[in-house]
Amino acid sequence: MPDKRAHRGPHPDDARLFAPEQWPHLCEAVHDLSWLLSHGYASASALKIVGDRYQLDQRQRNAVSRCSCSDAARDARRRSQVDLVDLVGKTLLVDGYNVLTSIEAALAGGVVLSARDGCFRDLASIHGTWRKVQETIPAVELLGTFLQQLQLKNAVWYLDSPVSNSGRLKTILREIAASHGWAWEINLVRDPDRILAESDELIATADSAVLDRCQRWVNLARAVIERMIPQARVIELSGPLPETSKDRLSRHG
Repeated sequence: MPDKRAHRGPHPDDARLFAPEQWPHLCEAVHDLSWLLSHGYASASALKIVGDRYQLDQRQRNAVSRCSCSDAARDARRRSQVDLVDLVGKTLLVDGYNVLTSIEAALAGGVVLSARDGCFRDLASIHGTWRKVQETIPAVELLGTFLQQLQLKNAVWYLDSPVSNSGRLKTILREIAASHGWAWEINLVRDPDRILAESDELIATADSAVLDRCQRWVNLARAVIERMIPQARVIELSGPLPETSKDRLSRHG
């Protein structure tokens, strides 16, 4: 079925699935999944255990998965994170779809998840085809304004060429950057993750697989959302692990 969405906003079931009364058990699910990952459980089987334990809907399972990580992964990501003030005069490589969709979702009132590693992640999905929505141009403008304030040398965007309409997004980014005089380079590549993970430049992404391999990264999407989209619907699922969860899991470890 063609994607006819005009917004990158909430799913029709999100009001129920992520209502405040759901937060406590979603938080516990994140804690439990992170504990299992920290103790060597495979991610797929661990998510099934936790999802079944808390009777989570598939969308809730996706959210819990995106918010969870092992202690080792969390600590390593924190060590490789660079403060935004260190971007002055530097080149920044931007994981285009990863960063842009989170900003679009925040502008559209979609669920934004505050994850255990400090990143903000959304529940939007490209599914092999990108579609311009009403939030696209405002999101690009916000990102550009924010990046300009950081006094970068330049920003190099990477978009997945296998994703349909990537060429259209490249044109949008190039035209907006040119109209503002922003020093942007936009590249269509088959595997942005590999380029970002292997680069010695600073990168902007919240992709867990890339964060676990890259040298240095900045938490760009979170900074933009916190500072420029105060109305964003951010759900915190990464608080301290309750003692009850620790005790229960240790008994089953």
